[in-house]
Amino acid sequence: MIYIYNDFAGTHSTALAAAYHLKQLPQSERKLTTEEIVNVKYFNQLTKKDFGKLFFHGTDENGHSVYSIGRKRNKFAVPAMKEMTLLLLEKFHVNEKIVFSNTSPTVPIAMSLGGLFSRGLHIDFIGVPLLVMGAKQCCDTIYRLVENTKQVGNTTFNEQVIILENEMYHV
Repeated sequence: MIYIYNDFAGTHSTALAAAYHLKQLPQSERKLTTEEIVNVKYFNQLTKKDFGKLFFHGTDENGHSVYSIGRKRNKFAVPAMKEMTLLLLEKFHVNEKIVFSNTSPTVPIAMSLGGLFSRGLHIDFIGVPLLVMGAKQCCDTIYRLVENTKQVGNTTFNEQVIILENEMYHV
């Protein structure tokens, strides 16, 4: 199975989701520390040139690969990836399940503004504290989203490609 966490930039909520998924962060709904947040792989590290690229985060305890992607505001990116995936799975007779999980609904305004200041305007002294504040606000929600994503991946047997919009996690 392959898990792909996606959102606007692919460097904040997706990085946290991948870290939770891979058990690189505490497996609970407790608030993360600033140090835990800023030390997450790819957190606030990607730039505009990285939009649309898949980033490998690691392999989970069940041997499943975990990726992230920043799709900007393109509502067609994930459906297009689904169609391409289905085509390749059929053509090469691969029996692999892929779960796309949207982390955007978990993102609070502080994280959005922090991303704008830090990644967009390169004003880290404003952006990074806002990103950390936002990450602390939503880390428990991201943790629950990841747990749900894994559960859906393990219990949905008849679909090869699953898209989770995760609107129930909207902040």
